[in-house]
Amino acid sequence: MAQWTSAVGAAQLARLLTSQQDRPAGPGTRRPPAYRALADGVRLLVLEGRVPVAARLPAERELALALSVSRTTVAAAYEALRAEGFLESRRGAGSWTAVPAGNPLPARGLEPLPPEALGSMIDLGCAALPAPEPWLTRAVQGALEELPPYAHTHGDYPAGLPALRAMIADRYTARGIPTMPEQIMVTTGAMGAIDAICHLFGGRGERIAVESPSYANILQLMREAGARLVPVAMAEGLSGWDMDRWRQVLREAAPRIAYVVADFHNPTGALADEDQRRRLVEAARSAGTVLVADETMSELWLDDDLELPRPVCGFDPAGSTVITVGSASKAFWAGMRIGWVRAAPDVIRSLVAARAYADLGTPVLEQLAVNWLFGTGGWEHAVELRRGQARDNRDALVAAVRRALPDWEFEVPQGGLTLWVRAGGLSGSRLAEAGERVGVRVPSGPRFGVDGAFEGFVRLPFTVGGAVAEEAAARLAAAARIVESGGTAGGEGPRTFVA
Repeated sequence: MAQWTSAVGAAQLARLLTSQQDRPAGPGTRRPPAYRALADGVRLLVLEGRVPVAARLPAERELALALSVSRTTVAAAYEALRAEGFLESRRGAGSWTAVPAGNPLPARGLEPLPPEALGSMIDLGCAALPAPEPWLTRAVQGALEELPPYAHTHGDYPAGLPALRAMIADRYTARGIPTMPEQIMVTTGAMGAIDAICHLFGGRGERIAVESPSYANILQLMREAGARLVPVAMAEGLSGWDMDRWRQVLREAAPRIAYVVADFHNPTGALADEDQRRRLVEAARSAGTVLVADETMSELWLDDDLELPRPVCGFDPAGSTVITVGSASKAFWAGMRIGWVRAAPDVIRSLVAARAYADLGTPVLEQLAVNWLFGTGGWEHAVELRRGQARDNRDALVAAVRRALPDWEFEVPQGGLTLWVRAGGLSGSRLAEAGERVGVRVPSGPRFGVDGAFEGFVRLPFTVGGAVAEEAAARLAAAARIVESGGTAGGEGPRTFVA
């Protein structure tokens, strides 16, 4: 059986390789042999995630014709890639991309830094902001006032509190997506929602198509559920979703589930336009794939002049293809572990029935707090405060990184909480390691890819601003110097930062 899960056509690979030629070479750089340049080009595409790991490459003759080079050149390049561990082959099955054994692979998600470590370490690992007070306190106080009637019940509501389900349904209806409470299940955060969906639709061994890159914690959740992840490479910059690639993967790999973050994608910050959303839903429907749309960032637009597209589920009026996941954790506070699923009533019933063998239900007090926020207008005030914090932090971080690390490349997103940065040709894994030594915690690109892709990237969240952002950029620059020097710290170490 072949080990590849997707395929890259000769014409597509030729286009990707040609795009690399626009990048200027450094002064005094010698031109490598043609086969070496081709091998390096493919290797870079794999490390950047533009060609997924486990993607079948075209036959030697096909690629030679597409590139207008000799077959001998392509054969030599493939042989070099095999020797370096970036290509695997089997007679009769072809050749597919890989990552060398021993390379750092994304084995875990992103865990928050313990609060006691924050005095000496700037945490850029967790994309979460402090609670938007006074709204957290007011919501909890409001919830306590509503609690007594529920305290006289058993307290188990597997589908969620009826009042909160109705409130969430009304909010979708107000967005132009008619929704009944029977289409809503309240969960313990978005992670709880996606975990339930994966267990219902994506049993062990099932294929799940994911954006490449994608949210690290979700990728790890799916791995631990036994899924076979099929990466679909994102387009360059903030243009986001390549519909030709998505159609090809959905048609050829036939994944049971496809997971997308169309609203301020994590980690790139890209926002899918209406045409991309429509075509993605159509492709999923044609392939018989369940499309899981993660809306946890949907309310975090940071530029006031931005015109927001319709929700992904707005392109699935029959409700047969799209399952939507929402959450209070990003837009409000990560400590508010309330999420929800919007789907067809029969899907909700199946999810609720399966919950008896999982967590039974979501804490009542937190549900009441979110319901209070929705019902009083407190949610809108709190989220507006959150947008202001994120916007100021984004602008401060962007300015600081551009000053301290002018060779690092990124595009500034119009919303969300993250900046996806190409780290000037340095290894993201080595930067993360060096960062720990100089007092800044930053996640490397491979955490957001499948099997080690995106080695040349890091993700920077909008969680620090002002002087802390300046200090974070300075420590990242110190980490970059360590990596460039081959790993010697040069006397630099963590410093206690006082705001």
